Amino acid sequence: MEIAFLLVALAVGVLTVTALADRIDVPAPLLLIVAGVAASYVPGVPEVHLEPEVVLLGLLPPLLYATAIQTSLVDFNANRRAILLLSVGLVVFTTLGIGGLVHVTLTGVTWPVAFAIGAVVAPPDAVAATAIARRIGLPRRIVTILEGESLLNDATALVALRTAIAATGSGVVMWRVGADFALAAGGGAAIGFGSFVLVAWLRKRITDPLLDTAISFVVPFASYILAEEAHASGVIAVVVAGLLLGHKAPIIQTAQSRIAERMNWRTIAYVLENTVFLLIGLQAQWLFRDVGDSSLSTGRIVGVCAATLAGVVVLRMVWVFLARYLLVRPGPDPDTGHRPPWQFTFILGWAGMRGVVTLAAAFVIPDTTPHREILLLVAFTVVAGTLFVQGLTLPVIARRLAVPSPDPMDDALARATLLQQASKAGYEELERMEYEDPHGICDLIRQRIDQRNYAAWERLGTTADEEAPSDLYARIRLAMIDAERKRVLEIRSSGRVASEVVSEVLTMLDVEESMLDVATQEREELRASTATTRARRGEQCADLEHHPAVETSDVGVCQACVEDGTRWVALRQCLDCGNVACCDSSPRQHASAHFRESTHAVMQSAEPGEDWRWCYVHHLTA
Repeated sequence: MEIAFLLVALAVGVLTVTALADRIDVPAPLLLIVAGVAASYVPGVPEVHLEPEVVLLGLLPPLLYATAIQTSLVDFNANRRAILLLSVGLVVFTTLGIGGLVHVTLTGVTWPVAFAIGAVVAPPDAVAATAIARRIGLPRRIVTILEGESLLNDATALVALRTAIAATGSGVVMWRVGADFALAAGGGAAIGFGSFVLVAWLRKRITDPLLDTAISFVVPFASYILAEEAHASGVIAVVVAGLLLGHKAPIIQTAQSRIAERMNWRTIAYVLENTVFLLIGLQAQWLFRDVGDSSLSTGRIVGVCAATLAGVVVLRMVWVFLARYLLVRPGPDPDTGHRPPWQFTFILGWAGMRGVVTLAAAFVIPDTTPHREILLLVAFTVVAGTLFVQGLTLPVIARRLAVPSPDPMDDALARATLLQQASKAGYEELERMEYEDPHGICDLIRQRIDQRNYAAWERLGTTADEEAPSDLYARIRLAMIDAERKRVLEIRSSGRVASEVVSEVLTMLDVEESMLDVATQEREELRASTATTRARRGEQCADLEHHPAVETSDVGVCQACVEDGTRWVALRQCLDCGNVACCDSSPRQHASAHFRESTHAVMQSAEPGEDWRWCYVHHLTA
C-alpha cells in the first residue's frame, strides 16, 4: 500500500505543479524540481532513491520511443551531420574535458573514474530543452537538432560510462573502446530495424486500434531488452524502431490506429517527462546529507561542483561553434545563400540542459569509488544548474538575439498549398475511376473538398474586424453541436436508446467539435501574427519566377462582386493584367474565373500585409 500511495501522490503532485506552472507561465520542469527539493525536506515524505535500472529500463525506453515516433525521419536525415556531431562528437569531447577537470580538482579520483563522471554529465536531455524551445517558439530546425541529439547521445554516454567503469578494474585498450561502440551502435541499429520489420508486418494485418496500440507499448521495452541482452545499445534499438515506425505509420497503420497511438503516447510522455523532474528534486535531501559526511571541505566540494557546471556549459559552446562553422556548413547555406547566423548557433549551444539520465547514470558508479557522494552531488548540480541557469535565461536570450519563431502565416500558406495539391491528386483519381453516380455523389465530394480548401485559404486573411465564412460556420455549428449533445444526453437519461448507440453518436459529435476547435485556434494564432509570409523553398515554378511580387492595387474592391451585388472575403490581383477579384472563399470566386477566362497563371494576395503569390497551373505558392 505504501508504494501504491507514493505512486498516486507522485501523479497528483506532478499534475498539480504542472497545472500551476501553466497558470503562472513558468517552465514546468523548473517548478517541478523546486517542488521536489522542497518535498524532500518535508517530514513524513519517504526518501526516494533513483535506481539506475528503474530509469534506464522503466523511464528511458518509453520516453525515447515517444519522441522517436513523432520525429520526422526526413528532418532527422536532413540534419544528420549536426545531430551526429552533437550526439557522438560532443559527448566524447565533454567526457574527456570534464574528466580532465575532475581529475585535477578532486584529489584521489583516478582517471577512469574521472572519465566516468565526464560521461555521466555529457549527454543533454532535450525533454526540458525542447519543452522550453516549443514554448518560446524557437526555429523548428533548432528543435529538430535538439530532439535528434537527445535520441542518440545517451547511447554514446552509456557506452563511454561502461568503458570507463570497466577500466577501473583493469586496463582498457583504445581500439577496444572503438570496437565496443561500433558493436553497440551496429547491433542496436540491427535489432531496432528487426523490431520495425516485425511490427510493420503485424500492423499490416491488424485493424483493431486497441490491439495496435497495445503492441506499440511493448515495442520500446522489447527492443531495449533484446539489445542490452545482446550487449548492444538499447537506446539505439528503441530510436531506430521508433523513427521507422513513425515514418511508415501512414502506410502500415489504419487512421484510427494512428490517432489512438498518437494520443496515448502523448499522454505517456507528458506524465513521464514531468515525473522525471519531480524525482530529480526528491533526491536533494539525502544527497546533501551524504555529502555532509565527506572528509572534504565545503569550499572544495562547492568548487568542484561549480567548475563542472561551468565546464559542461563552456565545452558545449566551444564545440557547437567549431563544429558549425568548420564541419557542418562552413560556406553559405544552400537554402538562403548566407552563412548560418551565429545567433542560431549560440541558442543551440545554450540549450544544453541535463536531465534524469545524467542523475541515474551517476548511480552506476560503484559504491566503493572514493568520493562517490561528491560525484553524485556533481551530477545533481549539473542537472539542476543547467536547468535553472540555462532554462530560465533561454527565453530572454532568444528574445535579445531576435531569433525568429515559426511564422503561423507560413504554416497556413503551406497547409493551403498542400491541401490544394492533395485535392488535385484526388480529382485525378476520381477521373480514372469507373462508377455509376445516379445520386450525384461525385458532386457532393467535390463540394466538400472545395469547402475544406476554401477554409484553409480563408485562414490567411488578416482582417481582424470581419468574420470569415469559416469563422461564422464554426460559431454556428459549435452552438448547434452543444444543443445536439444536450438532446442526446436527455434521451440517454430516459433509457429509451441503447447506451452503445448513444456513445457512438456522442463520439461523432466530439470528433466534429474537436476539428472545429483546432481550426478556430489556428485562425486565432494567425490573427495574432503580424509577420508577412516568406517564400517557400524546395519546389520550382517557372511562372512564379517570372512574376515577382509587386505593390498591389489600392482599388480595394472586387468590381465583379459590386456588379453582382455580392460580398467578397478577400481580394487577389492578377500579376499579368492587374485585375483585382475575389478569392475562392468568396461566393462568386471571380479570381479563379478570371484565370479560366484569361489563363493568366499567377495571382498575388491584395490583402494588407500579405505578399504571397499563387500559381494556378502548378498549384504552388511563393
